[in-house]
Amino acid sequence: MSNIGFIGLGIMGRPMAGHLLAGGHSLFVHDLHPVPQHLLDAGATACNSGAEVARHADIIVTMVPDTPHVEAALFGPGGVAEGLSPGKVVVDMSSILPIATKDMAGRINALGCDYLDAPVSGGDVGAKAASLTIMVGGPEAAFARVEPVFKLMGKNITLVGGNGDGQTTKVANQIIVALTIEAVGEALLFASKAGADPARVRQALMGGFANSRILEVHGERMVKRNFEPGFRIELHQKDLSLALAGARALGVSLPNTATCQELFNAAAAAGGKAWDHSGMVRVLEMLAHHEIGQDQRQHAQAAAE
Repeated sequence: MSNIGFIGLGIMGRPMAGHLLAGGHSLFVHDLHPVPQHLLDAGATACNSGAEVARHADIIVTMVPDTPHVEAALFGPGGVAEGLSPGKVVVDMSSILPIATKDMAGRINALGCDYLDAPVSGGDVGAKAASLTIMVGGPEAAFARVEPVFKLMGKNITLVGGNGDGQTTKVANQIIVALTIEAVGEALLFASKAGADPARVRQALMGGFANSRILEVHGERMVKRNFEPGFRIELHQKDLSLALAGARALGVSLPNTATCQELFNAAAAAGGKAWDHSGMVRVLEMLAHHEIGQDQRQHAQAAAE
C-alpha cells in the first residue's frame, strides 16, 4: 500500500479520494474548503497545505478546476513543490492547457520527481462508480508505478504519450462530448416539437446506431429536466476555450466546437453557468420556444385535474 496525497476535494475529487481509501492506501488530503467528514471518518489525514501533503505522500494527486489552480497548488506559497523530495510522483488529474502542463512537468522533473498529466472523463457518475476514463501523458515507468492507483478510480486507462498528451486527449474528448450533447439536444427537441414522446424516442434511439453514453445519461437529464451538475457548464466552457485556443495556435478550424461554445456562453448569460453541461439544451429550447416533453407534462397535468 502507498502513501497518497490528494489535493482538490470537489464534486469529482471527493469520490475519487474515497476509492483510494477503500483500496487500503494511506491518504493525506488538502482542500481550500473543510475536508468532508466522511473522508476523515474513513481514515484520511487532513493537511494544512500542499507542501504538507507532499512531505507525507509518495504519489501526489491534484484535481482542481483550471490551469491557474494547478499552478497555485503546485508552485504557490505552501504548494506541493515545497514538500517534494526526489523519487516522488506528481499526478495532475485536472483538465488544463497542454502547453502549461509541459512547463509544469519540467519544473517538477527539475526537483527529481516524475510528473503525469492524467485528466479524466466520466463526470461525477464515473467518479462515484470508479469507472472514469483516464488519459495519461508522461514517462512509462512513472505510469507503471501509478497504474494500480488509477485502477481504483477508473476502468479505461491509457498511456497516450509524453507529458501534455493526456491533456490534448482530454481536449479532444471534450470536443466530442460538447458536440454530442448538442446533437442529442437537437434530436430530442425536434422529436418533442413534432409531438412525439421524447422519453420513448430516446429509448428507441438507444437501441440503434445513434446510441451513446450521452444519449443514455444526458438525454435522460433533458427529458427529466434534471440539470443539477455533474459537470458544470462553466467547466466545459473552460475546456472548449482550451480547444479553440489550441486550434488557433495550430491553424485549425473547429466550427462546430465554436458553435457549442456560443451555446454554453448563452446558457451562462442566462444564469446557467452552474447547470450541468446537458443544460446546453435549454438554449436550444429558448430558440424554439419549446421545452422537451412539455406537451406530455401538460397532458399529464390536465388528466390529473
